[in-house]
Amino acid sequence: MSGTFVGMPAFPEAARDAVRDTTLRGNLRHATHTIRAKRAKAVAEVSDWAALREAGKRIKDHTLLHLDRYLEQLEAAVTAAGGTVHWAADAEEANRIVARLVRETGESEVVKVKSMATQEIGLNEALEAEGIRAYETDLAELIVQLGEDRPSHILVPAIHRNRGEIRDVFRSEMGKWGRPAPDGLTDTPAELAEAARLHLREKFLRAKVGVSGANFMVAETGTLVVVESEGNGRMCLTLPETLISVVGIEKVVPSWQDLEVFLQTLPRSSTAERMNPYTSTWTGTTDGDGPRVFHLVLLDNGRTDTLADEVGRQALRCIRCSACLNVCPVYERAGGHAYGSVYPGPIGAILSPQLRGTASEIDASLPYASSLCGACYEVCPVAIDIPEVLVHLRERVVQGGPVTREGNKVVLKPARGHGAERATMRAARWAFRHPAALRTGQRLASRTRRFHPRTLPGPGRAWTGSRDLPPVPAEPFRDWWQRTHGGKDGAR
Repeated sequence: MSGTFVGMPAFPEAARDAVRDTTLRGNLRHATHTIRAKRAKAVAEVSDWAALREAGKRIKDHTLLHLDRYLEQLEAAVTAAGGTVHWAADAEEANRIVARLVRETGESEVVKVKSMATQEIGLNEALEAEGIRAYETDLAELIVQLGEDRPSHILVPAIHRNRGEIRDVFRSEMGKWGRPAPDGLTDTPAELAEAARLHLREKFLRAKVGVSGANFMVAETGTLVVVESEGNGRMCLTLPETLISVVGIEKVVPSWQDLEVFLQTLPRSSTAERMNPYTSTWTGTTDGDGPRVFHLVLLDNGRTDTLADEVGRQALRCIRCSACLNVCPVYERAGGHAYGSVYPGPIGAILSPQLRGTASEIDASLPYASSLCGACYEVCPVAIDIPEVLVHLRERVVQGGPVTREGNKVVLKPARGHGAERATMRAARWAFRHPAALRTGQRLASRTRRFHPRTLPGPGRAWTGSRDLPPVPAEPFRDWWQRTHGGKDGAR
């Protein structure tokens, strides 16, 4: 995976700055509460939601366990339909392939469908280094690109912007990229959308090369699927002469019958719609219909390493609906930029450290970017137990241990700064193995409770800086039980 956002600090520091931004917090609170309320209503309409959720989980788990077979089936089907399949082990290789394919067309610009995979590998920057300009066509991605900003949400990348800020970006920046914003542009949604439509229309009609991701790939037919709400995806997928799709290998599903499940759960979980306004599917190339040349770049970039982790691999079930972000109390207050990745929120806190590893300070901090309240697990349409993976990754950061990196078994060293935590856990393990020592310690703690500080000193300050130190009871549970239920009368 490409590096973290340049200059980004670890999550605690980034979040501390973000929560001081009252405008940002207001934007996030309004947007996330609105989306989560609409989603809850849309999901409540489906009587068999729990069954659909379980079906999606099982389909994804089955596919991941047999990923090699389904990817080979997909490659054969895409090739038979007139497409060309390329395999990319990492971001550098994927960017190199896409840049070469664009250069071979003789073009110097491309239009893009919103794609997390291309953001993950830094494709726009890689193309720019090759003299190729990439134009984002999703409205929110356009706002981010024009504002020289970074996405902060999976579904709504510009969720941190309000209408007034968007108007100002359009007024000052649109003319530098193409058709300028209309004179007198206001911040009403209709005018902002119309300004974007006029700006993008010339891009769609001129572009010879389109770049996309895909929400799903159907192995049995080699079909790719993009679902979206604006119609820009349909334009990018049908008008250019050459289409290049960069897709993570985990996006494959075995059959159209499997796809049926996700076309019910994804729109309700993401945009709170019963179905996506635009569901585009394409299979290879067809004379007289759509692009004449189709390339599929299958991206690994840490996914095979993640698959090797029996606990962490469930993150690869993710269908990028963003429901977990909209219910997360941490994301609501800190925003997406604090996560230092194109994958923010709870899913980013477990996906990024697996795709990139935990060697960097920011990736080592992400598993701690959660209160472990479990709201993310409750809304996930494929039942990813995000709290379980967070705890699993916290253990990896603190203890180190064996992991798979770039296909090789390696042993991670414990991260710096967790020595006191490891010592505390070792002491607790010893105490629990020696009941007499545990009992003595409990009694001593109870009898000295009046002198206990409200915050911990030294390394413990990091723990009590954001939570209360639990008060010690006046009497240990063992003593209370013996006093109230034990004794000579034999009470139980």
